[in-house]
Amino acid sequence: MKNLLELISGEVKAAFASAGYDAGLGTVTVSNRPDLCEYQCNGAMAGAKLYHKAPIMIATEVADKLLGSKVFESVNAVAPGFLNLNISETYLAEYVENMRKDETGRFGLSKDEPKTIIVDYGGPNVAKPLHVGHLRSAVIGESIKRICKYMGHNTIGDIHLGDWGLQMGLIITELKERKGELPYFDDDFKGDYPKEAPFTIAELEEIYPTASAKSKEDAEYKARAMDATHKLQEGNRGYRALWDHIINVSVTDLKRNYKNLNVDFELWKGESDVQDIIPGMVQYMKDGGYAYLSDGALVVDVKEETDTKEMPPCMILKSDGASLYNTTDLATIMDRVKNYNPDKLIYLTDKRQDLYFEQVFRCARKTKLVDDKVELIHIGFGTVNGKDGKPFKTREGGVMRLEYLIDDINKRMLERISENRDMDKDEAGKIANTVGLAAIKYGDLSNQASKDYIFDVEKFTSSEGNTGPYILYTIVRIKSILNKYEAQGGDLSTVKISPCSVLAAKELMKEITGFIPAITSAYEEAAPHKICAYIYALANAFNSFYHDVRILDESDEDRKKSYIGLIDIVKGILETSIDLLGFSAPDRM
Repeated sequence: MKNLLELISGEVKAAFASAGYDAGLGTVTVSNRPDLCEYQCNGAMAGAKLYHKAPIMIATEVADKLLGSKVFESVNAVAPGFLNLNISETYLAEYVENMRKDETGRFGLSKDEPKTIIVDYGGPNVAKPLHVGHLRSAVIGESIKRICKYMGHNTIGDIHLGDWGLQMGLIITELKERKGELPYFDDDFKGDYPKEAPFTIAELEEIYPTASAKSKEDAEYKARAMDATHKLQEGNRGYRALWDHIINVSVTDLKRNYKNLNVDFELWKGESDVQDIIPGMVQYMKDGGYAYLSDGALVVDVKEETDTKEMPPCMILKSDGASLYNTTDLATIMDRVKNYNPDKLIYLTDKRQDLYFEQVFRCARKTKLVDDKVELIHIGFGTVNGKDGKPFKTREGGVMRLEYLIDDINKRMLERISENRDMDKDEAGKIANTVGLAAIKYGDLSNQASKDYIFDVEKFTSSEGNTGPYILYTIVRIKSILNKYEAQGGDLSTVKISPCSVLAAKELMKEITGFIPAITSAYEEAAPHKICAYIYALANAFNSFYHDVRILDESDEDRKKSYIGLIDIVKGILETSIDLLGFSAPDRM
């Protein structure tokens, strides 16, 4: 079904046309003076220039055409030429009831013509723990993927692991120093390698930074690591077996950590998956005349005539013939086009990579790795900062591990829940984890992705204000009312939303109608923060309604049923919306 503003605008546009004016002048917006009216149309102001007529005269003529409209309770032409509009309570109640009765359970929101969309939103390096810097990519990417799926698209999430290159050689070199007796380092070994990895995830996470530090101080050590990298990439049997262990141990741990964030990927591919594609891609770029040598490096010019700032060429191979991130990302695009034929590719990374992705995207188009119909989108996000405005750190000054942050939030929520309620320890723990996840995700997603934000633990875990716990408390409150209604013999299948003279009820209805435009806008702009803004306003409208109206004590049965229908659709919309944000609500808090 159309969103409410489209329907209202359609009514006013028809009135403009009926009065002899351009229908396009009839666009309606939410009033910026809610003390004067609910909606407004300023088309007469623009019409005055087109028709050389006083705007108030045009507005008055249009207002006359709207007399008797079932859509509006009142229409007033106000100097110098505004149309002030108040919606009919009957029309509004019918619209909201139609949303509630939608058999698809989508509250009137239609699905799009399906496209294939790939969302690249992971990017962690294997053998390294997830830290707070990985939070935004995971949380924003997961939400965008869910929104795309909700809109009806075949959406594929890819973690795109950093699982190739020098870091692998560093780990292998350090392992050889510590456990040189392992069969992986014996070139004469012909048997089967052990199925169990010769290290734990904890050991692996210590090995890599140690090796990295050594390579910066010891040139000979780094040379050995580079040689190990080369042998791995050339297919050394023992090194490939070790690499398999590194991947398996790392991915198992990554899956555990991402699960704690309620984040999952359809694809667990990495840079290694496209290494075999790179030689053919490079040759294709050479043969096509796209790539040329510059100071020994192979590059593709991506500058365009309209550029107002310098745009360096996209480097495909370094002067020593080694590949780069550019090479891997272009090969990945090639692989995705071949295997999935996507209509859209969305990348989530730090916004400091904006220029990099502009180069890669231009190169992909110029070399015809993708055709013009494929959308290439980079969403650059800001940093997560502490209260000092600097990147979030531990008390010791190190980078905060993501699992420690999650654990800290969950413990805080458990303390609060345990203080306020007497409940089973296991149940309290589950509720704390559910609310803690909402605090983290909503705290991040309520900010525009491109903006830096301060991770304020006290604010994010508060049950008041624009926070995840506040949204959950609202849902739990509604669940409690509905449960009591049914316990008193009420039947949700018989309720119906009807016109109501209570102002808080009308305000709540108006907020409910914002669902369709909010989700549509969040999809079109890949902007989960728009859903957060919507559900915060909806939660506020419900809580105002809750404080103004004695829902279960209402003596008029029809009015009570209307109230119940209203809060039932609010619950449904809030639950749907938080699922799109990647978290859920408990039954009680």
